[in-house]
Amino acid sequence: MELQVVVVVFLSVFSYSASYDYQEVLRKSLLFYEAQRSGKLPADQKVKWRADSALNDKGRNGEDLTGGYYDAGDFVKFGFPMAFTGTMLSWSVLDHEAAYTKAGALDDGRKAIKWVTDYLLKCHVGDNKLYGQVGLGQLDHDSWTRPEDMTMERPAFMINASAPGTDLAAETAAAMAAASLVFKTVNSAYSTQLLQHARQLFDFANNYRGKYSDSIPDANNFYPSSNYPDELAWGAAWLYRATGEKKYMTVVDEIYPTIQYWDGFSWDDKKSGLDLLLATLTKESKYLDKLKSFCDYAFNTQKKTPKGLIFYGESASLRSVTNTVFICLEAADRGVSADTYRKESKKQIDYMLGDTGFSYVVGIGNKYPTHAHHRSSSCPDHPAQCGWSFFNSELPNFHMVEGAIVGGPGSNDNYTDTRKDAPHNEVACDFNAALQSCIAILVQLGY
Repeated sequence: MELQVVVVVFLSVFSYSASYDYQEVLRKSLLFYEAQRSGKLPADQKVKWRADSALNDKGRNGEDLTGGYYDAGDFVKFGFPMAFTGTMLSWSVLDHEAAYTKAGALDDGRKAIKWVTDYLLKCHVGDNKLYGQVGLGQLDHDSWTRPEDMTMERPAFMINASAPGTDLAAETAAAMAAASLVFKTVNSAYSTQLLQHARQLFDFANNYRGKYSDSIPDANNFYPSSNYPDELAWGAAWLYRATGEKKYMTVVDEIYPTIQYWDGFSWDDKKSGLDLLLATLTKESKYLDKLKSFCDYAFNTQKKTPKGLIFYGESASLRSVTNTVFICLEAADRGVSADTYRKESKKQIDYMLGDTGFSYVVGIGNKYPTHAHHRSSSCPDHPAQCGWSFFNSELPNFHMVEGAIVGGPGSNDNYTDTRKDAPHNEVACDFNAALQSCIAILVQLGY
């Protein structure tokens, strides 16, 4: 009996530093996006506990706004982080197609992108008109139910020439430009359509400047924009990559000096992603120097938890880390401290996948979240009731939102698997966008 205990403990500890099936993580991350689908679901839907939902989403003038992704554990469609998700997914497939092919995930990767861009095309209803949100944040959050059973009002909110949103329009342009490159050789007509809309949206962003969250006040409560010049330069850089037209790089050169000291990467901050993109497009060493400074600080100076996770803040701690690791893995691919950055990045990803004995990605490993703050997976199938009494119960979620990464632990590696803790246990589309991008790089490297 004593010998058995020793063996079990030894194997358990040893397994924490074992290698992970990154190809499986890549495939499951794409399943998460299927779980987030709004609108009429396709016949090849793999996540069977989801059904058609929000089929009456409409614009002010009755425009069809069905489709897209629910943002997180709720059912609002926030256009700004959704467009960022689209850009990230496209960038990943575009530059690491071999990884998706290796994992048998290329077709699903393209479908995940197209689910975003099909919706964004619907939202772009005029040269200078773009819907940026469907649903009211607090009204939506007041209900705990399945998306299929929603009854609350779902108004749509637009930016236009008199209520601009440079950041939203430019990020949406970036998403469409990046996706146009993904589909260039597999669906040329769709690629052309995306690029046409990307051009129009960039002109809208450039000609009518302002923060989108000033024009869509409800978004200001959930995804407030800090500023818009970084998105304008980011959108211009993506248009340059898609078209090769120098007029777009002229905008980058105009804007970049005003943002060169910002650094960081997220749905709200594009600076380090822009450095990465510009390093690729221009081959200028100054952008690689910026990336080196950013990554060296992250790995060597930024606060870490006792178990080694880079730590930026309590809310969605893992989102910040995956965004950083993505930048640094890509920098390594461009020759910047390659061995060091890959080693340190892999440590961070493996922490998330189970090196501490717990995986923060649902369905990966032996121990992972079973109470994610995520309405649709938590609720039992219709016609069983779901509501706040279930939310407050200790019952595990009825369904597994496979592939979703939760917000993550606190500063001392502390974490409780409960629906009641949204900052640490909610999931979101932009969380997975960076994780999936990191995983694709690791797959391509052969880990």
